[in-house]
Amino acid sequence: MPRQSRTRLWVLLVLVLVLAVVGPLSYLGWRQSVPRVRLTSEPPKTLGHTTQATLVLEAARGNVTGVEVRVVQGGKTTLAAKADGPLGARAEVPLTIETSALGLREGSATLEVHARDDFWRPLTLDSGPVVAAPVTIDLTPPKLDILSSTRYVSNGGVALVVFRVDGASRSQVSVGTTGFPSFAYGPPERGARVALIALPYDFAAGTPLAIRAEDDAGNVTTRAIPHELKPRKFPVDRIEIRDNFLEAKVPELLPQRNPSQPLVEGFLTINRDQREQAEQEKRRIGAQTSATPLWDGAFVQPRNTKVFSNFAETRTYVYQGREIDRQVHYGYDLASTKQSPIPAANRGAVVFAGPLTIYGNTVVVDHGLGLQTLYAHMSSIDVKVGDTIDKGQTLGRSGTTGLAIGDHLHYETLVSGVSVTPVEWWDAKWIRDRFNLPLKTAGLPEIAGLDAPAAAASEDDAPKPRPRRRR
Repeated sequence: MPRQSRTRLWVLLVLVLVLAVVGPLSYLGWRQSVPRVRLTSEPPKTLGHTTQATLVLEAARGNVTGVEVRVVQGGKTTLAAKADGPLGARAEVPLTIETSALGLREGSATLEVHARDDFWRPLTLDSGPVVAAPVTIDLTPPKLDILSSTRYVSNGGVALVVFRVDGASRSQVSVGTTGFPSFAYGPPERGARVALIALPYDFAAGTPLAIRAEDDAGNVTTRAIPHELKPRKFPVDRIEIRDNFLEAKVPELLPQRNPSQPLVEGFLTINRDQREQAEQEKRRIGAQTSATPLWDGAFVQPRNTKVFSNFAETRTYVYQGREIDRQVHYGYDLASTKQSPIPAANRGAVVFAGPLTIYGNTVVVDHGLGLQTLYAHMSSIDVKVGDTIDKGQTLGRSGTTGLAIGDHLHYETLVSGVSVTPVEWWDAKWIRDRFNLPLKTAGLPEIAGLDAPAAAASEDDAPKPRPRRRR
């Protein structure tokens, strides 16, 4: 064999030998180098008495097969939580740490997350924790003091609570399960917060009024809001639905209705579904509020108007002698002359102007701290969202848009989207006693402009002539 051929053969043999050795070694090296499990969520930065979180871990190859959470404090390592798998390529591990049961104390510590996967590697090495993060153990709940509140409250009414909270990242004032926002109020050094809370028309005695404060560690402090309930009854009414009403309103409010559908069925869709849509929209609008009060003095009822329908009036709808529906009327219907000017009840800012299902053309004015007024069934609107409004400024003109026959204004007072009786806010004395007095007791600035009494309507003085203004 020629020398050149033998050389090539040896080179080829050497290459084959190298590949036979280097190939498997490279493959084993690749498997050994594949990253291990990584944490893709933020670990908790604080631990309270009970801390709950969800850890999200992802395996580069294979599946997560186990997770351990350890807390290292003062040189001692404590197993806080453990989960065994397989847990999948992406594992969401719920975490609950009971610090007292684990014997941990307030102060600094380190939170370690250890995880393993089922991807085979040549060498099993302890690579340490996936993450080791500093954590603060905080077992002190927030400090919460109620400084003052409205003493006498009624269903369908409003209460004010003034409180101070220290060491909390969030707080909420609630009536039953409904939450209301609070706002910083008065000199910053006082640290006071105020909240307007609405008691719905069907508020039941025993429903808790409370403030809940929580810190980042999950520690919670709750205080009941002291109050005395003075129950209030509301009227009922029976409304006859006639064909001419259905023929006028159903096509207007339900244009997508199948022509073969009976008009009365279309009315029920409007009276139920569109009414519920309006309630949801009112809650959404209620969140758009100024953190400071914008109003001045008592609210005013439009001059020369008469109350034709009352707040929280339960209406039974009857068609051809048969009851077909029951709904609650959440405002006052005020009638004057046809297409009469509609004045703003107080100073504020327009947060809604346009069609609103059964309410037709509607304007909502925000007065701050969650307090708003709603003006509905308007024939025309003269303001737009963002406008600053003075008390008495014309917002538009009354009409019959929406679920209304007979020109009138549907007027509501709302707190964070919950409808309340307007008469309280038409009464300067009520505002002084129920709103300003708690502010004064807490040493905070009072609402001005309450010296002159405003004309107010009583819920008992509203006659019910026929035909009724319907909504």
